[in-house]
Amino acid sequence: MTTFEFTTRATRVVFGDGLFHTLAAETQRLGLRRVHLITSPRWAEAASTQLGASVVACTPKVAQHVPIEDVDTASREGDSNQVDGYVAVGGGSAIGLAKALTLRNPAPILAVPTTFSGSEMSPIWGITENGIKVTGRSEDAAPRTVIYDPQLVAGLPRQTAVTSTVNAMAHAVEALYADDGSPLIALIAEESIRLLAGAVTRFGGPDDGTARAEALQGAWLAGICLGSASMALHHKICHTLGGFGLPHAETHSVMLPHVVAYNTGAAPDASAALERALGSPTPAAALQTIIAAAGTPTTLRQLGFRESDIDRAVDLATRAPYPNPAPITADGIRRLLLNALRGTTPGA
Repeated sequence: MTTFEFTTRATRVVFGDGLFHTLAAETQRLGLRRVHLITSPRWAEAASTQLGASVVACTPKVAQHVPIEDVDTASREGDSNQVDGYVAVGGGSAIGLAKALTLRNPAPILAVPTTFSGSEMSPIWGITENGIKVTGRSEDAAPRTVIYDPQLVAGLPRQTAVTSTVNAMAHAVEALYADDGSPLIALIAEESIRLLAGAVTRFGGPDDGTARAEALQGAWLAGICLGSASMALHHKICHTLGGFGLPHAETHSVMLPHVVAYNTGAAPDASAALERALGSPTPAAALQTIIAAAGTPTTLRQLGFRESDIDRAVDLATRAPYPNPAPITADGIRRLLLNALRGTTPGA
């Protein structure tokens, strides 16, 4: 019988259409009176209106990969206004900055995701300094309350919705072969992938609203996977490429099919789960087909990565590698990156 450990995290989840209007009530439920609002220009006014005078600090614009300079600036503002909590309304970048801030000044986080990133359900944080993204885990970084409102993702541009969905799918995929996984997480991961893959093909269609609600539910499940099991090669590669300035979600979309192909022979149970979830005997190719059909990037070259960057990327990706079912070697990672750079069919 498989040996495993599993820890349940206490996170309040509020899921449903129109529940963004409970933002002030959920903030008060946490006992927060002086909050730092972290968001984007799109959501700043709506969030500020709901929270009213409880907002004593505001970061209305965030950057991907949580640059250390942004953490420093926001931290100073929060400290000077004696904040007692963080409200992050936005995608993974907004939630990521809130996590970085609470590591410096511990206080509860309330997250309202407006993409499918899944970061809101995990204790994983990441900060980029001098072109290198460093990640870690801290229970202090896990949001205490998460509000999921499908109406907030209704206006998400289709390409952003697709790449964000694949980003979430990557969390579930890696949970299938994580060295600290469990039977429960494997079930959650498979259902997450089924929901996300089924939804992404329907974005922009006649049932777009239903598809996005299903994707948001899949992202919630993927976030549970991310917070309950360790990351492997896919996330190591994507964090490495983030240091080259590549966009986060798009990098996940390009790399996921290639990493699935890389690990296929070494993770038979995970491969079987992927085949069931995707309804295909060749899950790596099926993933790339779904992504290509959505019209999103399928090569690293499209994201600005160059062949001359590969040697440095290989060096960084093979340093302190994450546990992974297939051995991580310099030659293997070089082939992986070359295939992703050129858009080769994964596994071919």
